[in-house]
Amino acid sequence: QVQLVESGGGLVQPGRSLRLSCAASGFTFVTEPMRWYRRPPGKARELVASISSTNSANYYVDSVKGRFTITRDNDKNTVHLQMNNLKPDDTAMYYCNTYIVSWGTGTDYWGQGTQVTVSS
Repeated sequence: QVQLVESGGGLVQPGRSLRLSCAASGFTFVTEPMRWYRRPPGKARELVASISSTNSANYYVDSVKGRFTITRDNDKNTVHLQMNNLKPDDTAMYYCNTYIVSWGTGTDYWGQGTQVTVSS
């Protein structure tokens, strides 16, 4: 079955960095785009970044452009989110996501999430 396991969250001071990782299994990783979402406290979930299967087309929400970088390692079935110059507004639960179509039906898959808290 599809599994996504996030790691790398924690408590950091503003201006510091964190690197999130998502280990994927149970599907053909190399063919699927991958995404990072976040849900800040009391707010709606938002798409933070996405990466195509070939790493040729990436997306970033405006608030993280120039600070966050999404990468993938197709040999290790892993996707990363490098987060630099973190701000208190980046505080959220971060989720790894993929959307897989099988037999004409698409399904969203989510990890359990990893908490990022940015505070002095």
